[in-house]
Amino acid sequence: MDLGAGLRVVKRRSLGHVSVAIMVAAGIALSGACGGNDGGGGGGGGGDGSPTVGVLLPGGGASRFGQFDKPLIEKKLKELCPDCPAASVAATPDPGVQRQQLEAMITRGVDVLIIAAIDATALRPSVEAAHRAGIPVVAYDRLAEGPISGYVTFDGAVVGRLQGEGLLKAMGTKARGGQIVMMNGATIDPNAGWYKEGALSVLNGKVKIGKSYDTVGWRPENAYVNMTGAIAALGGGDIDGVLAANDSLAGAVISALNARQVRPLPPVTGQDADLVAARRIVRGDQYMTVYKPFKSEADAAVTMAVALGRGQSVDSIATDTVDSPTTKNIPAVLLPSVSVTAGNIKNTLVKDGVYTVDEICAPNLGSACEKAGLI
Repeated sequence: MDLGAGLRVVKRRSLGHVSVAIMVAAGIALSGACGGNDGGGGGGGGGDGSPTVGVLLPGGGASRFGQFDKPLIEKKLKELCPDCPAASVAATPDPGVQRQQLEAMITRGVDVLIIAAIDATALRPSVEAAHRAGIPVVAYDRLAEGPISGYVTFDGAVVGRLQGEGLLKAMGTKARGGQIVMMNGATIDPNAGWYKEGALSVLNGKVKIGKSYDTVGWRPENAYVNMTGAIAALGGGDIDGVLAANDSLAGAVISALNARQVRPLPPVTGQDADLVAARRIVRGDQYMTVYKPFKSEADAAVTMAVALGRGQSVDSIATDTVDSPTTKNIPAVLLPSVSVTAGNIKNTLVKDGVYTVDEICAPNLGSACEKAGLI
């Protein structure tokens, strides 16, 4: 089943560009976001103008969602609606537990939900229950199934294309006819199919795909096993590059290559701009990652959620619409991403305040950081 298919139908609204959505969101924050209900649509909730926002994330702690998204969402909610209760945030990597968390928030009576679904299909009955309870749902980062009211993410086709283009550039002369391994994400995540489709739009007809894996649960241990199998089947010296869908998978791929003493390491892609990945890029073990400015995503999602929680329309916020396998014309904000290599890490991750030079440049990376222009 191609769960990415629902993301291929993207309709651009007259506002045109994603940047417009961010400007509109900022305008709402400054002018009307803490005002009254304009009756423009959406679901129930927030009649007093201070809706209770529930947030469901697929990971906490050291994960990208715990490090970046959670605090950014909480900060934007406080900024946008000072009188709103603090967001109720629940995080888990387990789809069954996430469904229980969602049902608990419905019982608690939150006014609006922001959900990054672990398993969109498994969560659908609970999304439908939220809809029946008059609680609008904003799908965050990953497209959820069921009657959702809005969607905020990064354009997955662009993410995949950036990875494919980066890999071909790193492969040099082997970009014509060389052999690669694709370490894709989990099929239960609609974004994984979107990334793969974007990457293949660049790679097809240029390289040979020796092995392609859909990594169960996005789990690094599964990627490690898969990469070990690819090395055994193809031979380490005959792998000219690896398209790894995110940084956790990239780390597992590199560990498998090192365990089999594959030298030189082939170029490996990634996504999410994890700190360990930034260090691997500086060291030369990983070629690139895709940086997705999480603040823009969190800001747009909270702006949309607060509007929906007050019963307002989100048409002025969303510049696009997408179709899921269950719902047509979902108002959407699709944000741009940035390719990060050793050559521009200072002007991207450091410049945007994602990490400091000291955080990236661990003591054993002094010469590598100097070569990358970080110190």
